[in-house]
Amino acid sequence: MIPQKTVEELITKHSLLEKDLSSGNIDKKLFAEKSKEYSDLNEIVNDAKKYISFEKDKNELEKILEDQNSDEELLKMVETELKDLQIQYEKNEKKLKLFLLPKDEADKKNAIIEIRAGTGGLEASLFAGDLFKMYEKVSHKKKWTLELISISKSEAGGLKEVIASIKGTNIYSTLKYESGVHRVQRVPDTETQGRVHTSAATVAVLPEAEEVDLKINENDLRIDVFRAGGPGGQSVNTTDSAVRITHIPTGLTVSQQDEKSQHKNKAKGMKILRARLYELERSRIDQERSKDRKSKIGTGDRSERIRTYNFPQGRVTDHRINLTLHKLEEFLEGEAFDEIVESLSLKAQEESLSNL
Repeated sequence: MIPQKTVEELITKHSLLEKDLSSGNIDKKLFAEKSKEYSDLNEIVNDAKKYISFEKDKNELEKILEDQNSDEELLKMVETELKDLQIQYEKNEKKLKLFLLPKDEADKKNAIIEIRAGTGGLEASLFAGDLFKMYEKVSHKKKWTLELISISKSEAGGLKEVIASIKGTNIYSTLKYESGVHRVQRVPDTETQGRVHTSAATVAVLPEAEEVDLKINENDLRIDVFRAGGPGGQSVNTTDSAVRITHIPTGLTVSQQDEKSQHKNKAKGMKILRARLYELERSRIDQERSKDRKSKIGTGDRSERIRTYNFPQGRVTDHRINLTLHKLEEFLEGEAFDEIVESLSLKAQEESLSNL
């Protein structure tokens, strides 16, 4: 049960914000922030008022039931109304609990997604390429902007590694459950016996950190420049345009060589490094907060097998919530992607509610 005082404070806050915003005396810098807060409260305030009035409404209905002079038809109506009131109360309580859950500020951020081929040789690189195409299709459907940061292709036409930035609305909240090991079971094109092979790729989704989120001391960085290797044209291979940035305190290293310009490579490298450092700090704080409990969802453990894509049976299974969809092709096309994401979000909310 939620303390009545907590719910009353929400209602009072909504009322005060309404007065502030309609007064016309509010500071311009605070207007956007207060408008957002008011808008969020607006979605829950009616439920909060009904939650507060529940006991009073319930007592009034029970008095009618206790009245010996009430006729049978009225009693039946009141009993139905009392049941509906109880159901609505439970719904309102759940909505309020979800609203009162601590917000993850990173949910609103853009994201950096890193996909790497894992075990399985060339087949793993082909699967990494398939996963990247899937996220490209999801981004297109949601009108997000996907920008390549770096890409390394395999001999088979797949991807050894790809890093991209995805920009839009609430990107991280949608993609954060994608981090982990993705496993594929299928018959490779090179397999003459028709045997099913298993290979894997790892996905890491990081909230894109701004400079205001994380200050990096220049003295903590070692920056090395070197000649780029691999394809890219003569101008790439004959100048020291590639950049390796090492964050000395953590040992994190980022190499970037896709651009011909050393300056551009450094900027891209810093974007990746900032995201990794930000995520490292978030993970540290999360571990301290949750020493007594371990969530099965959204742990960010990249060694955890989270999903299997089985081509012979045309199914995709998310192991964290034991959900199987027999829609593999649609899923890879980005069509059924939201079905799993919404189920994961719901399960994560239920876990958070049980830990309140």
